[in-house]
Amino acid sequence: MAKRTLPILKQLLHRPAPPVSTPSRSVTYMPRPGDGAPRTVTLIPGDGIGPLVTGAVEQVMDAMHAPIYFEKFDVHGDMKTIPAEVIESIKKNKVCLKGGLNTPMGGGVSSLNVQLRKELDLYASLVNCFNLPGLPTRHENVDIVVIRENTEGEYAGLEHEVVPGVVESLKVITKFCSERIAKYAFEYAYLNNRKTVTAVHKANIMKLADGLFLESCREIASKYPGIKYNEIIVDNCCMQLVSKPEQFDVMVTPNLYGNLVANTAAGIAGGTGVMPGGNVGADHAVFEQGASAGNVGKQKIVDRKTANPVALLLSSAMMLRHLQFPSFADRLENSVKRVISEGKYRTKDLGGTSTTQEVVDAVISKLE
Repeated sequence: MAKRTLPILKQLLHRPAPPVSTPSRSVTYMPRPGDGAPRTVTLIPGDGIGPLVTGAVEQVMDAMHAPIYFEKFDVHGDMKTIPAEVIESIKKNKVCLKGGLNTPMGGGVSSLNVQLRKELDLYASLVNCFNLPGLPTRHENVDIVVIRENTEGEYAGLEHEVVPGVVESLKVITKFCSERIAKYAFEYAYLNNRKTVTAVHKANIMKLADGLFLESCREIASKYPGIKYNEIIVDNCCMQLVSKPEQFDVMVTPNLYGNLVANTAAGIAGGTGVMPGGNVGADHAVFEQGASAGNVGKQKIVDRKTANPVALLLSSAMMLRHLQFPSFADRLENSVKRVISEGKYRTKDLGGTSTTQEVVDAVISKLE
C-alpha cells in the first residue's frame, strides 16, 4: 500500500498550486436597511438641447432600472423667476437634474441659473475635466476638478447706473463664503485621495477682495497638512492650463474665475459635451452639464437631434453616487466610457455623425 501511495504523494507535492481567483467585485458599499427605496429627483429639462439630453438620461435610467423616478417641471430661461413649486420640489427631494436654461443677454433679466443657486444656497460648483480613453486630445493625463464659489463675486448682480453712460458693478467677496468654499475644496481632496489644491486669484490687483479669498484659503489649508497647497494668478493659470494642464489637480476659485477656468479645462480635455458637473450646498444638490456648451439655444442641433448626451449622463452618474447608489453609477459611467472608447457612436462635436438617440442606444447596449 505504501509503495502505491508514495508516487501519488510526490505528484501532489510537486503539482503547481491552482491560481487564486480574484473576485471581479469588491465590497464598496454596505447599504443601510431601506437604502434601496426609490428616490424622487426633480427634473428640469430646460431650453434648447436640454430636453434631448435629459431625455437621454431618463432612457438610460429606465434601462438600468435605477431606483429613482423623476418629478418633471417645465422651466424656461425667459421666465422672470423660478416657479415656487419647482423650488418646493427641490427642497423636498433634495436633488435635481437639470438641462441648460437660456439666459437673455442684457435687458435686466436675471439668470434663472443664478437664481436657483442663490435660492438653494448651492455654494459649491464642481466640474470634473478629464481625458476619456479613446477620445484624442492635445494633452494627456488631464484630470482636473474645478471647485468654484457659486453665490457671490461678480455674480452677486449688484449693478446700477451712476449717471447715464456709467455703470457700476460690485464684486462682493466675504470671509464666510471664501472659507466655506475653501473647506469644501480641501474636504473633497481629502475624501477623494487628491494630492494638491490650487487657489486661483487676482490678488495682485484686487488686493482686498481676492486678498480676503486667499487669506481664507491659507487658513483652511493649514488644517489639512497632508494636502499640498498652491496659489496661482488667474491669467497665468489660463496660460498654464493650455500649456501644461496635467500639473493641476483640484482648483478652488471665486465665482467668475471658476467659470472661465472650468470651460478652459473642459476644452482641453475633450470639450464641454463630455464634462460632468454639479452644484451642491448643505441641504440640496443640482446636477447639470459641467461646463456651458454655448449650444443650449442652437436650433440646428435641436432640429437634427444631434446634441451630445455624454456630459449629462456622466453628471447623472455623479448624482447616483450622491444618492448612495454606487453600483448604478459605476455601470452607467463604464458604459459611457466604453462607447466613447470604441468610437463608433459619437456626435459631431466629438468628430462623429451620430444622433443623440444613437449614442443613447449604444450606451444602453453596453450596460452590464
